[in-house]
Amino acid sequence: MNSSNLLARNARKYPKNEAVICHGRRVTYQDLDKQVTCFSHALLEQGVKQGDKVLIFMPNVLEFVVSYFAIQRIGAIVVPVNAKFTLQEVEYVAQHAEAKAIVVHEVIFAAVEQLAGIPLKIKTGQEKVGWHQYESMLQNASTQTIDCQLQEDDPSTILYTSGTTGKPKGVLFSYRNILTVAQMIAVEMEVKPESRILLMMPLTHSAPLHLFLMAGVLVGSTNVLTPTFTPDLFIDSIEKEKTTHFFGAPVAYLLTAQLPRLHSADLSSMKWWVYGGAPLSQSEVRFIQQAFRTNNLTCVYGLTEAGPSGSLLFGKEHEAKAGSIGQRAPLGTELRIVNDSGEDVNVGEVGEIVLLGEGNMLGYYKDEVATNEAFIDGWLKTGDLARKDEDGFIWIVDRKKDVIISGGVNIYPKEIEDCLLSFEGIFEVAVIGVPHPQWGETVKAVYSAKQDIHEEALKAYLEEHLAKFKIPRIFEKVEALPRNASGKILKQNLKGQEVR
Repeated sequence: MNSSNLLARNARKYPKNEAVICHGRRVTYQDLDKQVTCFSHALLEQGVKQGDKVLIFMPNVLEFVVSYFAIQRIGAIVVPVNAKFTLQEVEYVAQHAEAKAIVVHEVIFAAVEQLAGIPLKIKTGQEKVGWHQYESMLQNASTQTIDCQLQEDDPSTILYTSGTTGKPKGVLFSYRNILTVAQMIAVEMEVKPESRILLMMPLTHSAPLHLFLMAGVLVGSTNVLTPTFTPDLFIDSIEKEKTTHFFGAPVAYLLTAQLPRLHSADLSSMKWWVYGGAPLSQSEVRFIQQAFRTNNLTCVYGLTEAGPSGSLLFGKEHEAKAGSIGQRAPLGTELRIVNDSGEDVNVGEVGEIVLLGEGNMLGYYKDEVATNEAFIDGWLKTGDLARKDEDGFIWIVDRKKDVIISGGVNIYPKEIEDCLLSFEGIFEVAVIGVPHPQWGETVKAVYSAKQDIHEEALKAYLEEHLAKFKIPRIFEKVEALPRNASGKILKQNLKGQEVR
């Protein structure tokens, strides 16, 4: 089985069921499958073939879904790219993936208008010299059925996620990997044909894409898409579309909980309030439960490289264990906490979380060394240090990597540090995460420089090279960064300092 055949099956099984709702457009499974077939033919006519990499640079829109399944229907490999990336970041992904084509949405086209080096460039909306028009390709293409023969172990998708080297790594998934975690969510969170899944978090991230969109397509649910998130739009979408499932970063809940209108909003259709990317404290849980009038918050912990999959903390467990990531791995996944030798640690001892399951990635694209380093005896290393309490609940205590999680999005300091070091006058820098009441963490840059530097100049420089969500909100100039005897910067010391 593959994703394309799943969609085709639902087009036959549930032809009149709404598959995608987005910006007033309502598309049935039958119509969605037809659009996918047309765009598949259009790609074939332009020379895209099995094994080629095709980038999708779009927010959450219908065209994203059509492109995603069309690329896979012809055996090409889909590469979703963060819609907030700059031209430089998109170019890196395109070059590393050896992209044959890219499909771009009109609303973010300006960011990549000058993109070069990709043979086939497609955009929605108005015509542009050097670019093929998506709508014309769709309208002029064949509607003849394409029988996708891909097997579950064939490569499906590459998601790019930054690593400690500062450059994004391509996480390569098979259809088996993705279908495994989609089935897991469908079972664990009761996703059914009558379910209505609200997708506001970016589909370029593994959890919204693999867990929730794919779980919805797996069973024939309706997927309600919005290109962005705002608290008001969140409430409006629930009330209008009577959604049943939502996944979001904790900040999405915390921001919405502050709206007075939430207390009178009709949330009666919602059955599963799911969050991930960061834990919620006991006080935050109570605040959200009271505002949303629910005791059914569910925390999902996972790693992109695992599908994602990892562990679950259910609603009834929050009262006593809010802040933990639960006491068991979900369907299809095993979880252990081990020491550096790969041996299980005792209750209360700190070790690294490792995961085993068919959701685990095939590996990092074109990086055999990093792939081998990511596993220990077949178990995927998460880089998260954790302990189990006497009740079996798991508590993350630190991260081996210095990743910052802000609003549920991973931000990798090395990439930002390298960029800051290229700014004239800065000779050492450390980027760290500091606590933030809504986002969990925010980004702070501590640097030493030969002369005074205006903060706005630094921000303007970074905006030329990095997506806005990566740019530090706080800058601090110091005489020298703290280092140990071997010269390594002591980031933990910086985190202990008061934020000014």
